[in-house]
Amino acid sequence: MSEAVALPLNDDPLGPPERLHPLYLITGIAKSLKGAWGMLAAVAVLGSQNRWLLVALIGVAFVVVSIGSLFLKWLKLEYRVGADEIRIDSGFLSRTSRAIPFDRVTDVDLEQGPIHRLFGLARVRLETGASAGAKEEDGVLDTISLERAEALREHIRARRRGEKVIPAAQAAVEAPPLYAMDTRRVATAGFFNFSLAVIAGLFGVTQTFGDVLGFDPFERSFWIGILDRAGPLQALVTAHQIVAVLAGSVVLILLGIGTGLVRTALREYGFRLDRTETGLRRRRGLLTLTDVTIPAKRVQAAILTNGPIRDGFGWWVLKLQSLAMDGKKGDHVVAPLAHEHEAAHILASLDWPAAPGDGGWHRVSRAYITSYAAAISPPVVLALAIPFLGGVGLSVIAAIPVVGIVALFWILAVPLLVTARWMSWRHTHYALDGGTLFVATGWWRHRRRILPLRKIQSVDLAENFWGRAFGICTLRLGVAGGGGLSDHHVPALSREDARTLRAELLAR
Repeated sequence: MSEAVALPLNDDPLGPPERLHPLYLITGIAKSLKGAWGMLAAVAVLGSQNRWLLVALIGVAFVVVSIGSLFLKWLKLEYRVGADEIRIDSGFLSRTSRAIPFDRVTDVDLEQGPIHRLFGLARVRLETGASAGAKEEDGVLDTISLERAEALREHIRARRRGEKVIPAAQAAVEAPPLYAMDTRRVATAGFFNFSLAVIAGLFGVTQTFGDVLGFDPFERSFWIGILDRAGPLQALVTAHQIVAVLAGSVVLILLGIGTGLVRTALREYGFRLDRTETGLRRRRGLLTLTDVTIPAKRVQAAILTNGPIRDGFGWWVLKLQSLAMDGKKGDHVVAPLAHEHEAAHILASLDWPAAPGDGGWHRVSRAYITSYAAAISPPVVLALAIPFLGGVGLSVIAAIPVVGIVALFWILAVPLLVTARWMSWRHTHYALDGGTLFVATGWWRHRRRILPLRKIQSVDLAENFWGRAFGICTLRLGVAGGGGLSDHHVPALSREDARTLRAELLAR
């Protein structure tokens, strides 16, 4: 067990060596299981074939190998806390000694999984400048006591450039949260997290493994067995396959909604955001509790997102793009479901605006629509020409029926695609207000990006051959940090507007 060794507050270079908590041997197995999907699939196949001896042997071998490797890692990992740095020595065959000066640490994040919370343990992750974009985390102590983790965090914060640190418990009493989610708000967010990808995945599982699992709601036999005592309903399903298809679709939709609710509750339960002296402190989680601080000076951009359904209810999701990492992501969700005034309150704590003060939005060129329509129209022209080809066109359709089906589908789809593009154009605009650039894009997946000019690293004017034919180009903005949402750009600008905007961005 990690002993409660006092943190050195004198000029000694390093304190005594310490180890992870022995329960790391248990918490580490759960982490090993995440990378053992191939083994789990093999076990499932062997189990379906009643080869239980092989299942038992594989299970025992996995536990022995996992515990053995975890024990070696635990035995060979030591950390020492000094007045100005922490040193982590690890490795069995290849030893690594990593020294992390406290003045390079931007913050210390704590994470507690179910086992950690049960036994009063925590996982400590040190954030440094090298963490942004790194494949491996800079400094991690997987399992130490919660008391020790909190003491280590306060020690690092106090030693880092002489910062004055207010204990978390005291700060929570002194000021209300910037933003918090009650159970009702979490449940509402769960409904909005309904995912078509989950529905597609469940459909694939039922079609691939439905016979093995005995669960295929799109087959009449499935519902006949369930409705064995409901005579009229069973007769309806027996007579009409479409009823089984509709019932199966409803089941998958309900499963998708349930999956969204469960995922959101596990991740966002107890969500609380506080303003600290150095940034924003976020705590959330039902089974795995995370306590993360986002340094204000490392925030590079803010991103407000919603869609037509969320927008109808006035909801937004607020993310901050930061040089500090959130796990392996650079986008930190600081408000999973908030009204615009709540998001504005969070941004105001960073002295950032949520929208341009004068509402001076500028729309992009209409070529955003016409260039897209021109790109997808040629197949429609060919499809409409088929009836005018006389016998040749009809013989092609008769010989290859799929050609006619594709042609009809494309004729019907193009008007819908152009309409969606027009809706997207209506929601795509930009504004330059003081020292901040605002860029709004998209309709179905609407994004409002808030970019302080001092955070923009580069401005590129890009155009392809198709856009050049319509006289438009894209202004791409380089901003440090971030993840999947960090592609900042202003689309479909005329060359003159793009050059003018680029000159204004670089001049400030």
